[in-house]
Amino acid sequence: MKQRSAIEELLARGRASLDRVEPEHLADEVAAGAIPIDICPLEQRQRGGELPGAIIIDRNVLRWRLDPTSPDQLPVAADADIRYVLVCNEGYSSRLAAATLRELGLHRATDLVGGFQALLAMLRRTNARPTNAGAARTHSQPMLSPMSTYSVLPPEVGMLTIMA
Repeated sequence: MKQRSAIEELLARGRASLDRVEPEHLADEVAAGAIPIDICPLEQRQRGGELPGAIIIDRNVLRWRLDPTSPDQLPVAADADIRYVLVCNEGYSSRLAAATLRELGLHRATDLVGGFQALLAMLRRTNARPTNAGAARTHSQPMLSPMSTYSVLPPEVGMLTIMA
């Protein structure tokens, strides 16, 4: 029997500790007050698109920006009872990041199963219509995606980019 690698063990522990969100339920989570956090690196967002309505936070600074006890917290990180749904490209990095946030006391942090790619696949399967996701943005930077993106989040959620 093949022994699992250390990273496979870490991912399994992260999976066991989270109540992960399926792509089909992301819009419901947001409607209930969850805050989507896009932790995809810039290169992935340029290649594949951004999640409309998500706050973009570089994974390197994620813990400091969402920790309500950190002097470097974002205004949105008001307390530890906020539901954050982290999204990476395929759901691996976001799972580890969400587990880390839970260790910081953010007990409702979780991630999107399969990440951005699973969300796009679900939207294609359900024949969701492409939308002008860039219209929902609240900053002046244009949409970085070379392809059509799909909006499952309400347009009033808007977009905020946090890189540092």
